[in-house]
Amino acid sequence: MATDDAFAPLRRELDRWQEAGRPATFWWRDDDAVADSAALQRLLALADAHGAPLWLAVIPARLEESLPAALEDRAAIGVLQHGIAHQDHAAPGERQCELSATWQWEPLRAALQAGRERLAAAFGPRFRPVLVPPWNRIHAGWTTRLPEAGLVGLSTLGPREPVPGLTVVNVHADLIDWHRRQYAGDAAVAAALARHLAARRQGEGQGGADPAEPTGLMSHHLVHDAALWDGCARLLAVLAEHPAAIWLEPETLWSTRGVSHPRR
Repeated sequence: MATDDAFAPLRRELDRWQEAGRPATFWWRDDDAVADSAALQRLLALADAHGAPLWLAVIPARLEESLPAALEDRAAIGVLQHGIAHQDHAAPGERQCELSATWQWEPLRAALQAGRERLAAAFGPRFRPVLVPPWNRIHAGWTTRLPEAGLVGLSTLGPREPVPGLTVVNVHADLIDWHRRQYAGDAAVAAALARHLAARRQGEGQGGADPAEPTGLMSHHLVHDAALWDGCARLLAVLAEHPAAIWLEPETLWSTRGVSHPRR
């Protein structure tokens, strides 16, 4: 539910960044895109209305021709690779995971590479060969081998840990409470963003997060209900109104360790 002061912790943290003369950088990732739809058009309109660049994590095996066409004239939309087919390959008793230890590396490499090639052909330069694992999970043994499939980056959930050979840029606040399958709420989303911002401001040397990693928002447009759409709009309005909040451009976000040219 929305309350008048639910975003106060986020605003206070943004104030601290402004007082320090530092831009609080953000990025936005939406998962599970496969086709054009009314929900996708609403997502794109919301991004446009608030000047927020957007990355779509697209499922290669489920891609439909309507999605590249829907993005054709939209410069502020980037595309990442959302696994292979978004199918669960977890071992019995384990949490859902497509890129699990049940694979042999060579079939997995071939499947990842085929997905990357399909997205590159469909989306051209707006596609970045960056892996977004379904359910934000990947077997630890595969991460360092991703460059063998032609992948240059990785994006999951939580503060990033460096991976040799990859640029890692994660998301840190999920709009959805998956246990209840509903909007997490203004207060929960604001708190998650404020926590990561505060950890960045403190810096790695103070036990915080990587200061250079932009703070990431995660959404799933295909399952949004009215509460989720409204909550997302309120959050974007808060960020658009605060002078310290800066969105990073899609075409430069994955250049070097997530440091890129800011956009207001």
